[in-house]
Amino acid sequence: MTWLSIHDPDDAVRATLILAHGAGGNRDQAMLRLLGEELAQRGVRTVRIDLPFRRNRPKGPPSPSGQAADRAAFAETAHALELSNDGPVLWGGHSYGGRMASMAVAEGPGPDAQGPDGLLLLSYPLHPPGRPEKARTAHLPDITIPTVLVHGRRDPFATPEELADAAALIAGPTTVVEVAAAHDLAPSKSGAPAKAADAVIALLDQPNA
Repeated sequence: MTWLSIHDPDDAVRATLILAHGAGGNRDQAMLRLLGEELAQRGVRTVRIDLPFRRNRPKGPPSPSGQAADRAAFAETAHALELSNDGPVLWGGHSYGGRMASMAVAEGPGPDAQGPDGLLLLSYPLHPPGRPEKARTAHLPDITIPTVLVHGRRDPFATPEELADAAALIAGPTTVVEVAAAHDLAPSKSGAPAKAADAVIALLDQPNA
């Protein structure tokens, strides 16, 4: 499959994270690559995927008409890799990818698919920059699984206070990790990959994970 890349741990796999990119990128975004490397050192396999809109064209933003396919990509990846009997599975992504993962979790995986055990939202795009009245929060109360949110303090898509309020809407346990960065999380400078990986391990250490 040419639309995914896998970081496998050297030893036993404790869990698997399916991780998607933002609206302007692809699976090779620096934050995704560096996070995959960090998690592999901690026993978590990371599967970086190109969402369907990016598989269809190498550049350009997603279309609203394609969001259903982008949301379905997480369950389809888990099925294609036969992850259902391979330990806990997490879904997540950066910006648009995280939003699609969160919406897929809120909708439920469908009768023939298994949903994830946890959710990782990197730079969740709470609202368009400068438009806080356009909050993308309607589905958050339907998320009942443990969720980690990693966010830059200078992110124009949500202030730390706005993100904290949004996280409080999620029905499952939440952890918010703040870093000194903007929307891209400045992964080579902020320490975001290691901090996100630590939060994922803490999520997996929870009794019901």
